Amino acid sequence: MKTFQNVTVLMSMLCLLSAIPAMAQVDNRLTFQAPFAFYAGNAKLPAGDYTVTQPDDNAGLLLIESADRLHSVFVDYMADDSGPAPAKTEVSFNKYGNTEFLGRVSVQGQNSMQVLPSKAEQNAAKAAASEKHSLSARSGR
Repeated sequence: MKTFQNVTVLMSMLCLLSAIPAMAQVDNRLTFQAPFAFYAGNAKLPAGDYTVTQPDDNAGLLLIESADRLHSVFVDYMADDSGPAPAKTEVSFNKYGNTEFLGRVSVQGQNSMQVLPSKAEQNAAKAAASEKHSLSARSGR
């Protein structure tokens, strides 16, 4: 009987903790315009207008999708709450030579999400130094 109570309490705690939303979230969606082609994860995306959404609050995935819905990719991210909340809503890129890689998504006053580097980005980082730059983004529907 005591074992059953312990298991019940443990399962209740797990259910409660899983109901608490993750700290790093994109509220609704974020939009940005990329004037250049870039890699997001392993996919090369053309220049254009994009939206960033988080399909599942607890999955650690972001969906990057072109406005015309012809191009989309899921990317893994890690919440970055090591510093103060971002002052601007923006997307940041790492540039190696002439190749751009999506590096971070930041939501003003809320959170920052570090996109995990793909193998291609890791190889590019070995060959050249990174130039970091950002584009302004808009949060909301």
